[in-house]
Amino acid sequence: MSLPIIFSIDDDVQVLRALSRDLKTKYRESYKILSTSSVSEAFEVLKELQNKGEEIALFISDQRMPDMQGVDFLEKVKELFPFAKKVLLTAYSDTDAAIKAINAVQLDYYLMKPWDPPEEKLYPAIDELLNDWQANYRPDFKGIKVLGYQFSAQSHQIKDFLAGNLIPYLWMDIKTNDQAIQLCKANNLEAKDFPTIIFEDGTLLKNPTIIDVATMIGLNPDVKNQIYDVVIIGAGPAGLAASVYGASEGLSTLLIERKAPGGQAGTSSRIENYLGFPTGLSGADLTRRAISQATRFGTEFLSPQSVQDIKQKDNYKIITLESGKEINAKAIVITTGVDYKKLDTKGMNNFSGAGIYYGAAMTEAASCRDKQVYVLGGGNSAGQAAMHLSKFAKQVYIIIRKPDLRSSMSSYLIDQILNTPNIKITACTEIIEAYGDDHLNALRLVDLNSNEEKNVDADALYIFIGAKPYTDWIGLNIIKNDKGFIETGRELNSYDNFKQIWKKGRDPFLLETSAAGIFAAGDVRAGAMNRVASAVGEGSMAISFVHKYLAEI
Repeated sequence: MSLPIIFSIDDDVQVLRALSRDLKTKYRESYKILSTSSVSEAFEVLKELQNKGEEIALFISDQRMPDMQGVDFLEKVKELFPFAKKVLLTAYSDTDAAIKAINAVQLDYYLMKPWDPPEEKLYPAIDELLNDWQANYRPDFKGIKVLGYQFSAQSHQIKDFLAGNLIPYLWMDIKTNDQAIQLCKANNLEAKDFPTIIFEDGTLLKNPTIIDVATMIGLNPDVKNQIYDVVIIGAGPAGLAASVYGASEGLSTLLIERKAPGGQAGTSSRIENYLGFPTGLSGADLTRRAISQATRFGTEFLSPQSVQDIKQKDNYKIITLESGKEINAKAIVITTGVDYKKLDTKGMNNFSGAGIYYGAAMTEAASCRDKQVYVLGGGNSAGQAAMHLSKFAKQVYIIIRKPDLRSSMSSYLIDQILNTPNIKITACTEIIEAYGDDHLNALRLVDLNSNEEKNVDADALYIFIGAKPYTDWIGLNIIKNDKGFIETGRELNSYDNFKQIWKKGRDPFLLETSAAGIFAAGDVRAGAMNRVASAVGEGSMAISFVHKYLAEI
């Protein structure tokens, strides 16, 4: 952690040099000593320090400066660093101004020139002020700060991207957070600039795209190889497992992800039935471990990048990214998983990202403190979200069409929900409309048994109503079932057009698609079990079939 700062300013360079020398002699081990003779330079430096999250413990300002009086300077810096101690450096003739400043700018001390010997006239006073500051000092967050409106789809998108990529950040609501208001003022930020991201080095990105953010945090590097043994499309559990096994077994491996690693499992607050973790683990923790493991073995990771098309040329596959860049591969494993289904109910689209969220319980949970929250869905994802939200929300309501959760949710999760006082199951119910101004305020519900309708206050709605495969982008001759899931292995023989497509003198391998050398694993595959463990198993199994395929070409 960087040291807190003692900042001094005096237009008399000799006085400033002497003051800096004495301060460094005594305090250089515990504080960083900064000084300047220019008021304009001071404010530029202070703005940069504020953006970086640096802490200033003490200001020492000369009273008589040509550009600005010391009292006025200390009053202005109070807006940037309100908790810093303030000392006015005065000549004997300026003591009246110093005394008046005690009330005007909450001056903590005035220091007379000269201060020799410092052991008697400087250090005792400074020691007392620094001890007082340290007693109330709370270190500022060091890292990425995201400033914006709470109920903004753009802000939610940025937060969800950072959280999904395991990048720590501090969310700062510009309407309610005092420090955010100060940062906006210091950087002259306007409504059109939000969300704004301030990085640890003080760099600002105003209303950035996801690609802009990815570049700043070191994602999305250029691909290194002309051709890869295997390219894995999708970094959910199946894709991560495939990348670990591919790279560890010596294959040049590239993993491409369009959003953030982990897939739907990565957003889970607690996975409790995964083998080897008796107390459970979060989806983010599982993702972090898997990414670390894959990169240690040499997997290259490209994100956020969407694959637009796959073409075949002889025995090679050409992957075209959304950016237009092409990547060559000998084999491909498709592990793009599924997306949450959208709810078409009246008013839903108006508040997407502004009180209505698909998944995202981990990202937005803290904003639900002491509020009324609804979860729509009866599967494990909905139950895990409800349990996590219950730690923050005043009340969590789970809305389901069925009479109870027994047919759709694991029993361990049902038991936890029933034993959580602030979770209530609202059975045999549907949402028929969402209301609000700039964000969600209320929902209109209907009882499916009585057809009785009612309005309820709702601060947030999290939707988990099933999933659809992310396969719309796939062209080529890859056979999908009527729901869009990719068919593999022997099931392909039931399709009339399979024989026209398949030209190999063998049957497809178990996880191979109708395009030789292209495999599918995890939730995107028809017949998958939709469990994290099975996705991991299929991802690792796919690599064994990749080896067999590569031996043929």
